[in-house]
Amino acid sequence: MNAKPLLEMQPAEAALLAAACIAVMGVTMIGFGWAPHVSIILVLCALLALGRLKGLAFADMQRGMAGGVMSGIGAIYLFFFIGLLVSALMMSGAIPTLMYYGLGAIAPGLFYVSAFVLTSVVGIAIGSSLTTCATLGVAFMGMGQALGAQPAIVAGAVVSGAFFGDKMSPLSDTTAIAASIVGIDLFEHIRNMSYTTVPAWLLTALLLWLLPAQVGEGGLAGVQLFQQQLAASGLISGWALLPFVALVALALRRVSTIYAISITIAVALLITYASGGPTLGELGGFFFKGYHPPEGLELGDVGRLLSRGGIESMFFTQTIVILALSLGGLLNALGVLPALLAGISHMLTTAGRATFSVAATSLGVNVLIGEQYLSLLLAGHTFKPVYERLGLHPRNIARTVEDAGTVINPLVPWGVCGVFISHALGVPVLDYLPWATFCWLCLLLTLAFGFSGRTISRV
Repeated sequence: MNAKPLLEMQPAEAALLAAACIAVMGVTMIGFGWAPHVSIILVLCALLALGRLKGLAFADMQRGMAGGVMSGIGAIYLFFFIGLLVSALMMSGAIPTLMYYGLGAIAPGLFYVSAFVLTSVVGIAIGSSLTTCATLGVAFMGMGQALGAQPAIVAGAVVSGAFFGDKMSPLSDTTAIAASIVGIDLFEHIRNMSYTTVPAWLLTALLLWLLPAQVGEGGLAGVQLFQQQLAASGLISGWALLPFVALVALALRRVSTIYAISITIAVALLITYASGGPTLGELGGFFFKGYHPPEGLELGDVGRLLSRGGIESMFFTQTIVILALSLGGLLNALGVLPALLAGISHMLTTAGRATFSVAATSLGVNVLIGEQYLSLLLAGHTFKPVYERLGLHPRNIARTVEDAGTVINPLVPWGVCGVFISHALGVPVLDYLPWATFCWLCLLLTLAFGFSGRTISRV
């Protein structure tokens, strides 16, 4: 985004304008049930009109919006490849096979905690919460459907595990960003995050362990039927798990995400065509519109579950990401974000206040813009001089922006991660939010440690 805003705005004016934007989006999306796209466009139009009233040229404001989009262009490209990946993992049998064997291995009464633990492990291995949710998360939603588990709790467990992995993985982009913006070593950052992350993980595992899945009388019979329908798809094979193995191995070798996904798609295609596979015409259709099992198979609910993926399935997410990033760029160009951040930086005199302000800024950017990277970058750059003045080690900032930024984005209905995950798992953000315990526990713990001074290191 533009380094210098087009307007010099007073903090009070910026706070009023930010509150109005949040109110408009909240009322229209939650109260009226509008699609997030429409709400954001309404706010964009209002901000553009305000800019014109203040004498700004549309071209200058447009450049600010474009700068916001460019800050997240990597994520926009990534969504194309995730759509392709889900289709490839479906047609090769990777996700169906994982569901098939998972249904036979998971104890129904421990299903929620099993989903949390497994997504935590995979999340660390591949370093991507969105990829974990789009692959393993989809599989667990299918298993939960067979077990009669509550979709909101399953989604909450998946989100908690995926973002634990994203937060603690050295392969994660958000982890690297948080460490780099304050100038500390990546593994030093991960070790310091364990003070809040490990207790949050343990408390979440305990809660999910105490919440056994409510399996009905026909639950186990439903599992067997589900497995039979999966087997009838003709996609179940031990070899079908090789794409997952390839994805984890490539991530561990620190291969770039796009390259890792592309190679995984290639491996999935080899598995697909080794067992016959679709025609090239069908392949193009599957990659664009998503995989669909052949007609005539008696698959029941499994048929709908397997009909997923494709570039087209990402359009909803990509368009809202573009709009959200445009909003962030325009707010920066109008001077709203700089004024908000500058207005509170001089008031900080203690570690508790500094922690609260960093957390509030990261949280506020997530809510206002819906973009996780900006919540890390803006808060980190703004408060680093404050921490230096207070004699606090910059690793404290990195941990706080992750606790209040990285893991909070999936809890924002119009956030980049929230929109993607709710669309991929088929569960609204507000439904799984109470059960994504790990995410909001991280925020509470980082605030508690900040005010108590525990685990806060000094220079």
